[in-house]
Amino acid sequence: MPRIIDVIDHAVVSDEELVYREPQQGSGDWRMGSQVIVGESQAAVFVRGGQALDVLRAGRHTLSTANLPILSGLIGLATSGRTPFTADLYFVNLRDLPQVGWGTNPPIVLETPGRGLGVVLLITHGVIDIGIDDPAMFVKQYGMNRPQVRLADIRDRIQSALLGDIAELLMKSGAQSVMDANRVLSDLEGAMLTTLSDKFAALGLRIKAFESKPFTAKDVTLEELRNYISLEAYERVQRLNIAQKAAENPGMGGSLASAGVGFGVGQQIGAALNPDMAEMQRQMANQQMAMQQMMMNMMQQNQQGGQAAQPAASTPAAPQTKEEIQAMLDSLDMKLASGEISEAAYNKLVEKWQKRLDEMNG
Repeated sequence: MPRIIDVIDHAVVSDEELVYREPQQGSGDWRMGSQVIVGESQAAVFVRGGQALDVLRAGRHTLSTANLPILSGLIGLATSGRTPFTADLYFVNLRDLPQVGWGTNPPIVLETPGRGLGVVLLITHGVIDIGIDDPAMFVKQYGMNRPQVRLADIRDRIQSALLGDIAELLMKSGAQSVMDANRVLSDLEGAMLTTLSDKFAALGLRIKAFESKPFTAKDVTLEELRNYISLEAYERVQRLNIAQKAAENPGMGGSLASAGVGFGVGQQIGAALNPDMAEMQRQMANQQMAMQQMMMNMMQQNQQGGQAAQPAASTPAAPQTKEEIQAMLDSLDMKLASGEISEAAYNKLVEKWQKRLDEMNG
């Protein structure tokens, strides 16, 4: 004979607990006249047949057709209301959960056209204040057939919603650098509350606060970076690698050798990224040849200058071909990224040589 539950409550609520089923092992046996004690900041949700039905708020409740109208209608059809019935009972914690931590894992990829590698990986962290607003909906979403639901069980869902909305809002803001992203951060926090409210409401949750620390750029290796950037962007990394190697050696011969070394390393990394690298390697070979030709021209000009040109021998000749100009632009990207030149100087030089390159392409 089933054991009838005459009185039940859930007085001890553990940290970060959201839903707790009584009894823990599954459905309980009830009858009209059983009592359910619901604590402050709690709700009790009856579930039967996979449906979240009646909700009891704080107080001592004697089960009857008055406070269980939906359930009593179902069991009345099945048992004529005279015999015990089975149902799941879920106690739901309605307290606010403040200072719930979140972070950018994975980082947010922000496109930065014309700067550095063309992308920056943004990282930050912050806190939100959330709570359960609709207990029946939340139980339906997360509590069904589970003895307990804790914050950790839904953290990934919350994180996914946060990062998706942050990335979308940043894209709409037009931000193209870490500084741009931080300029719109205060507006972003307000917009996040608005956009997330509807998403959280669909899960039975409420969000009352959203806070974020300033964005910073994540330092990654090439091996890690390939998970976030396109093949086109990766080719740009290769060109920057050549330019950087050349810039590290003041002598023309050293620069020429370094360019070759940079290209060899780039081929190895590229092959690891994409097994089918024939086309990419062909393009990189053309770029290497253009780089070498530019350096050979510079060497010849230095040699022809003789003694009269000695004071200016350390000053590289101005690029003449499209390939030389593109190599210079890539070198400027690297100098900006390493802090060798200011952003103002970078913008001025890029504007000058990009205009020249556009004229040659036109």
